[in-house]
Amino acid sequence: MSLAPGDVLRLVRGEHPEPFAVLGPHAAKGDDGRAAIAVRAWVPGATAMRVKRGRGATAMERVHADGLFEAVFAGEDRPFAYKLEITLAGDITVVRDDPYRFGPILTSFDLHLFAEGTHVELYDRMGAHARAHERSAGVAFAVWAPGAARVSVVGNFNRWDGRAHPMRLRPEAGVWELFVPGLGPGEVYKYELLAPDGTRRIKADPLGRFMERRPDTASIVVSEKTRPWQDTAWVRRRARAQAKDQPIAIYEVHPGSWKRGPVDDAEAEPGGRFLSWAELAAELVPYAADLGFTHLELMPVTEHPLDESWGYQTVGYFAPTARFGTPDDFRAFVDAAHAAGLGVLLDWAPAHFPKDAHGLAVFDGTHLYEHADPRKGQHPDWGTSIFNYGRREVAEFLWSSALYWLDRFHIDGLRVDAVASMLYLDYSRKEGEWLPNRFGGRENLEAIEFVKQFNALVHERFPGALTFAEESTSWPGVSRPAHLGGLGFDHKWNLGWMHDTLEYMRQDPIYRRFHHSKMTFSLYYAWNENYLLPLSHDEVVHGKYSLLNKMSGDAWKKFANLRALYASMYAHPGKKLLFMGGEFGQWREWNDARGLDWHLLDDPETGRYHRALLDFVRELNRILRAHPALHQIDDHWDGFEWIDYADVEQSVLVYARHAKERASHVVAIANYTPLPRLSYRVGVPAAGRYAEILNSDARVWGGSGVSNPPMLTTEPIVWQGQQQSLVLTLPPLSVLYLAPVPS
Repeated sequence: MSLAPGDVLRLVRGEHPEPFAVLGPHAAKGDDGRAAIAVRAWVPGATAMRVKRGRGATAMERVHADGLFEAVFAGEDRPFAYKLEITLAGDITVVRDDPYRFGPILTSFDLHLFAEGTHVELYDRMGAHARAHERSAGVAFAVWAPGAARVSVVGNFNRWDGRAHPMRLRPEAGVWELFVPGLGPGEVYKYELLAPDGTRRIKADPLGRFMERRPDTASIVVSEKTRPWQDTAWVRRRARAQAKDQPIAIYEVHPGSWKRGPVDDAEAEPGGRFLSWAELAAELVPYAADLGFTHLELMPVTEHPLDESWGYQTVGYFAPTARFGTPDDFRAFVDAAHAAGLGVLLDWAPAHFPKDAHGLAVFDGTHLYEHADPRKGQHPDWGTSIFNYGRREVAEFLWSSALYWLDRFHIDGLRVDAVASMLYLDYSRKEGEWLPNRFGGRENLEAIEFVKQFNALVHERFPGALTFAEESTSWPGVSRPAHLGGLGFDHKWNLGWMHDTLEYMRQDPIYRRFHHSKMTFSLYYAWNENYLLPLSHDEVVHGKYSLLNKMSGDAWKKFANLRALYASMYAHPGKKLLFMGGEFGQWREWNDARGLDWHLLDDPETGRYHRALLDFVRELNRILRAHPALHQIDDHWDGFEWIDYADVEQSVLVYARHAKERASHVVAIANYTPLPRLSYRVGVPAAGRYAEILNSDARVWGGSGVSNPPMLTTEPIVWQGQQQSLVLTLPPLSVLYLAPVPS
């Protein structure tokens, strides 16, 4: 035997850090002293082995009873191709290729780029890839685990025995790799890592592109051949369709609870089974398109173990959740959305990750992805770990994840969750619970650079793709380009507008005059950022009530208030977002464990109000698209003009939205009380005739029907700073849109 006893013992125990140093073909000396090749093979549980070359086969000598064998080929001076004929217990014989006769998978250049943090297409090289290597078909595995003493790939193919397939360490980058011939798409696998303290950890693949459906947690090899795309025309026009001067109205969706299948389904969840991507393509896509939305935004579809996290506690940053189908099923859904003229946006959660045993936490026995110090590495509110953005390999892992969704799934934009928690070292922490930066400040300098580079990469590699920040503080320049000192996002969620507006609409109208500033304050800062106005999932859950139930008054007034809220949002500068259920007036809070209350649309008593609200939202989206004044200039005073913000006692606001062509404008008049205002004079920007293009109190929307003549003619009476004015009737709890009629 040419193998040292220590090597044998470490192999059998599953502790050998360099399996390629002892397994596979190696130069040796024959009994006669001449050059020879020794072939060593390790298959736990094997009772006999032979080396097959062509038509011949050479018996191997058993080195250890657990399944270590060796054969020496005298006179051979270079490695040769061969297969192993393996006899297992029960006289079962299999023939397979030897993983340890293959050379490295990753190139030195790959490892160089990875080590310096610039390999932002890691999904092409790391993880598991079904491909040919040295003329043999199989799966190439690669995982970053520099702290591990040994890493193995395990699965059904080796009975989950971590001793069977130890991997090759590429020490220059801390990457372990192994090509396993004979495997292919559909193979279930994980990594077994021997930590520095001697403990063994079983982990899913951080770059795995598909995973088992929870509660199972293994990664799954996918085919490198994906379904052909049909959205070339969409991708070509995307940059223009998503420009800042274009209308954007987003329908935010939680795919698992928009609608559910029958509760009595054999594989049903408690609230009914999840719809598949194919079913969502057939139902959700035409529904959103018919309502006139420009985009679907999906709450995270990255794989996650806990339904109640809504996807925000991600484990598989490269894996579409198996709850709704395969990665190709998701591609088909995106393709269907694009065919219907809908962009697809994804929520992406790089701010934190859960501590599930199969996930990223303490991945190789060290704090690899997270900070070791809990004052930087642990989130006190969510019980999750925080990424170490200053570590090059961690940053490029996340950048690669972002680019992967844009590249391989044709996603049109990413909304980054919880940006504020990334930017501030003292976020949600008390004095003494956080560490200042090197200058003594509270800003997370590494996270700031990470975010800037994220935005730069997205915009450089996918022109026209959008990035959105959920950022809840007054951090300056969130949507300013990084080269001008900003963070580089395209849009920032305007959470201040959302909170102020909802607080105002909760008030009984008799008290609204005391809260008038809540409806005007957002215009003091409206141009500081490129804003998106969100009425999101966060506002209709956890005891906050549904949007309809937030409104004051009886049922009729609630619907009237909600229509006024939506009309106010669509007239306000900024892009729009509405969470599912809000479009037809869901009464109860959103519950992620069941579908929306679609039966409300058919309710014999109130169904007409819900259907009317649905039609009203459709009309708002139509008007938004049809009138450039409502979308062309969302980021500058040129697109907005106060006409009257001082009528506090009557809770009335009047303002104009302007297009780039000044003659194109829309005047919005809001009456936030249930009292009609008769003979109410308002100033308007131009002389001529105006048409009432929207009246939220019209009977067709479920209102009382108080209205104005179809055509209104201005008078040369100076009013509210305007040279021309009109006399109107303001319906109760309403918003009117007036547009000039070309002569």
